[in-house]
Amino acid sequence: MSQQPVVAVLGLGAMGHAFATNLIKKGFTTRVWNRTASRGDDLVKAGAQRGLTPRETAEGADVVITMLSDGKTSLEVYQGDNGLLAGLKQGGIIAQMGTLGVSATESLIALIKEQRPDVLFFDAPVSGTKAPAEQAQIVVLASGDREAGAAVEPVFAAISKATKWLGEAGRASKMKLVVNAWLIAMMEGIAESTQLAEELGFTPDDLWDVLDGGPLAAPYIKGKMAMFKSGDYTPQMQLTWALKDINLAIEAGSKLELPVMKRISETWQAAVDGGYGDQDLAVVYRYLGSR
Repeated sequence: MSQQPVVAVLGLGAMGHAFATNLIKKGFTTRVWNRTASRGDDLVKAGAQRGLTPRETAEGADVVITMLSDGKTSLEVYQGDNGLLAGLKQGGIIAQMGTLGVSATESLIALIKEQRPDVLFFDAPVSGTKAPAEQAQIVVLASGDREAGAAVEPVFAAISKATKWLGEAGRASKMKLVVNAWLIAMMEGIAESTQLAEELGFTPDDLWDVLDGGPLAAPYIKGKMAMFKSGDYTPQMQLTWALKDINLAIEAGSKLELPVMKRISETWQAAVDGGYGDQDLAVVYRYLGSR
């Protein structure tokens, strides 16, 4: 293997596209594939090699990153004559980096164990959204055999600011649900609190001024409050995907009550049904104000 592994990125949504961009910038030989091929046009111009199928894209790669929308899509891309498992070299590495939930991740692990036991699988979703991904400032939540798959570490280093190792494959996807549940609870909380502030005669600036400098002044919240003020909800994370993630968390915690998460799911489902789904999750503030 060369000093830098050859990397294939399958799935060029906001996050996958950012990963591929950063890999190209840092000199990795990068192969790309997306169902809508035009999504990779700028990457090809920047030096990426485009594959026509997942299998073709995975051929010759040392590490394959998959960043796909859900478990069903991932299974489709992994399997079959044109799937990535059919093309990946003996002893190759897969890093699954989407938020798929517990059951879908377990299905992928079982599939690889059955069809390609030679392959090293890393369950490695990320903490961060579009802008941090573009700046390689996300955090990778990684799980899998770190010692056996050392070639994946420079890949993670190229697309992130840190990697948090969490044990055997599957544990990272569980932690990602916990992290996203907290993020989503914060989002609903600041949206409702800002609505309450305005009802009581304060502006969003008044509220942030009180929070600023204290332990509650999360930078993430500041950015979302800026969206409240500007009315620009250009998505960093679409409300539709956030709703998917809170539902995955509820599913994973099915033995628990989780009343707040369930109520958020109901509210955000209504917002998606109302046409807000393709905007940033901060748009829940606008939705609440329209009711």
